[in-house]
Amino acid sequence: MSETKAGSSGHRSGVNRAKMYQLALFPMNNGATNVYFVLILSYVAQFGSSVLQLGLFASVMVTVMRVADAITDPIIGAMMDRTNTRIGKFRPFMIIGSAIMAVSVIALYVLLPSIPETMMPLRYIGFVVVYFIWVIGYTFQTSVTRAGQTVLTNDPNQRPMFTIFNTIGSMLGMGVMQLLIPTLKNMYNIYDEAGNLVTSGYARPELYRVIAPVGIVVSVFLTILAIIGIAEKDRPEYYGIGGGTQEKVKISEYVEIIKSNKPMQRLMVAGAGCKLAFAIATNTTVLLALYGIVMGNYDSLYLPMMILGYVFAVPFFLLSVRTSQKKGQKASLTRYVSVAFVCYIGVLVLLILTDHTPGSSLTLSFPFNNGGAINLYTILFILCFGIGYGAYYATADMPIPMVADCSDYETYRSGKYIPGIMGTLFSLVDKLVSSLAQTLVALIFMACAGLSELPTDATPYSDGIKVAVIIMFCVIPLLAWAATLWAMKGYDLTGDRMKEIQAVNNCRRDAIADGMSLDEAMKKWTDVDQLPAEYREPVKK
Repeated sequence: MSETKAGSSGHRSGVNRAKMYQLALFPMNNGATNVYFVLILSYVAQFGSSVLQLGLFASVMVTVMRVADAITDPIIGAMMDRTNTRIGKFRPFMIIGSAIMAVSVIALYVLLPSIPETMMPLRYIGFVVVYFIWVIGYTFQTSVTRAGQTVLTNDPNQRPMFTIFNTIGSMLGMGVMQLLIPTLKNMYNIYDEAGNLVTSGYARPELYRVIAPVGIVVSVFLTILAIIGIAEKDRPEYYGIGGGTQEKVKISEYVEIIKSNKPMQRLMVAGAGCKLAFAIATNTTVLLALYGIVMGNYDSLYLPMMILGYVFAVPFFLLSVRTSQKKGQKASLTRYVSVAFVCYIGVLVLLILTDHTPGSSLTLSFPFNNGGAINLYTILFILCFGIGYGAYYATADMPIPMVADCSDYETYRSGKYIPGIMGTLFSLVDKLVSSLAQTLVALIFMACAGLSELPTDATPYSDGIKVAVIIMFCVIPLLAWAATLWAMKGYDLTGDRMKEIQAVNNCRRDAIADGMSLDEAMKKWTDVDQLPAEYREPVKK
């Protein structure tokens, strides 16, 4: 997969291809930020409630800060579009974002618990300030994941591969933390003389002092790999069809741009649906309640089910990439979200039938760690959950490379290269919707089970908790996937359409590199049939 070079444009006659190491390394940026998705977004509400003693205020602030994160996205996206330094457009945001997050996580998890309970107002203030600083750093680095794809490759056969390498990065980041933290948590559990759990490790500050530096090291390592991956492409000749000489876009123009970009509007709905389903169904508190309270054995169930989910995800990643390359990313997203939807109807039925009584045949059971023999319920649950989780995990990040398609469509439509604002406007809606996740978790537990604080695996079982788990683990994801499928019906950037768009963009780019003005190139070539033969050829393949 070598990159074709000729002339000053760097990719004459049509296709800017990435080298294999670039395709593999740049998505590690998403893995680097997903470390913090687990470390912060999955645990900060539990930390704030149980360690800092902030109660539901912590859950509410997670939502408030997620909204603030969404609002800052377009601002930082506009900054990125106007940035062009000696080390490029994207790498400065990766470096600064990584540094901000590392410092703020140490302040949050290591320093804040040292504030005495007699100074609780200072805890509240410190939590808000430090969390907001972390949000800025998170936005700096996450915005690069979507925007940077536009310079990495515009080959319709390569771009879907971003999804599989992005997933590998996520597994190295998110997966490592999801497996490591619950394991470390057990080392900090406190039991009474009878062996009953008295204090969960999630309620002890010592746990967070360990996982914070571990997460930072993993994230920084993945960030370095991502910087290596994009370094060769983070240059002006890859910035849109006008290169480094392109006219700056005024902030006032962004609203009109998004208004006119119908595919982006549809993708925002689909991306928000996928993220909401993922954020709630994988929420730490929801999984604690499912495996620890409803199923009655968190320690023996959580890790096996998490591993099974990853095992089932592998074939779906391969299938989704193959489908994307043959039929386009829209077809792949629609197909595998539909699979997840059908399977989770099965999970919903099984959870409704779940019997909490010890030894019941209607609950999950594994023959290790004080579990029982595998029963028919367990087999059915593994199949429905495994296939459903594998399908939706494979599609959870699929909208990310589709953002690059929408950005290229905007370049085709208007001639403007604004990957920063396109990526961050997508994440604005994504984050506004997913920001509801933690607050919904707290409110649903409060409404269904009457809890005044988030449950832990030491919380006793109640029918209200079971209802809350069913709503969050199944019903909300099903509704989110339904919204995704509806949005994709009107999304017209199919695989064939993207090949045509890329051909027109590439022809314009090369003409501009040879001295033609942007306006002339935009007027001369508007359709693939108008292009010289060498640009039409890749479209026919």
